[in-house]
This record gives sequence, C-alpha cells and structure tokens, in this order.
Amino acid sequence: MSFGKQSGPPASSKQIQYLLSLVQKEGHDDFRSARHPLGLTQRQAGGKFTIGEASALIDRLVNGESVEQEVLDLSSTTPTSSRLEDDRIDLLRGIPAETIAAELERRGWSVAPPAG
Repeated sequence: MSFGKQSGPPASSKQIQYLLSLVQKEGHDDFRSARHPLGLTQRQAGGKFTIGEASALIDRLVNGESVEQEVLDLSSTTPTSSRLEDDRIDLLRGIPAETIAAELERRGWSVAPPAG
C-alpha cells in the first residue's frame, strides 16, 4: 500500500457527516482538532476514512469509548518482560516435553534433556 493511501473503499458522505457530528458532540471542532485525543491518523484528520475506519470510530464514539481511556488501560496493563515470559511459559504448560522437543528438532534446534 502506498504512503497515505486508504486501504479500502472510502466512507460515504453521510457516514462522514454522522461521524463529524459525533466528533463535535465530543467537544471538537472538526477531525483535525480531534486528531490526537481520538488517535486519528493525518489522513483521517483531513476527513478521509475508509468504510471500516469510519464504522469503527462511530461504534467507539456511540459506545462512549475514548482513546484516552484505552491508552490508560493499556499503560496500566502493559506487560513487563518478565510477565511476557511467564505468559509464554504458561502457553507451554500441559504440553509434553517430548512433543516440544520434537517440534524444536523439526525446526532445526538441538535439544538435550536438562542436566541433573
């Protein structure tokens, strides 16, 4: 996809007008002033949306969800590297060691039983 190009069919003018009215209800003058608070791209701030992008943003605004809430939620639940490692290990629990070793060997790894 080329830089700045939409990845789908453009939203209808009715959809854009409805979206603009919702953005204005949120207290913004236009898409450009709502760019950062709503997490819009530069293209979207210019009023250019695909059908899917417009639908997703309409759903988010109608349901009262905001990007600021999402960012706060994500920052409070951002996994640390140790949590990521724990999650990966949890995925492997219950899989027999022989199965894991066979899969690693199939992918070209050398596998040896633990010492001790």
